[in-house]
Amino acid sequence: MDLTAHISTNRLLAETVCQRLCEEINKLGFAASDNLAYPRYDDARFELVKDPFTGGLNLSCHWFDAAKNQRLGRLQFNSDGSFYAEYDIVKPHPSKRQWFVEGVTAWGKADAIKAEAKLLPQP
Repeated sequence: MDLTAHISTNRLLAETVCQRLCEEINKLGFAASDNLAYPRYDDARFELVKDPFTGGLNLSCHWFDAAKNQRLGRLQFNSDGSFYAEYDIVKPHPSKRQWFVEGVTAWGKADAIKAEAKLLPQP
């Protein structure tokens, strides 16, 4: 299967994963004026990467900032049907000053998607 076929085959799940990442971002309570970027499947750069364990091909998706020079996140579909996604926020928590929001993550398979924010204590 070529890159275009992998992108198409994973579209429905990818859009669901992006939606879950966006929901996790929104749960944090940032104001609209914070101008946060949100992951969209069609905005990603795609490549196929050989899975060192199965020998199959993994679809790797990367999101970048508007200037296309800083990576904001990634989503990888593994050849075993699982996926892992992370998307950077890198801002102080909007309401809990003791926390810093590193980003949001999602992982699992199509029938079991888990997601959460990655918080770090403020120094």
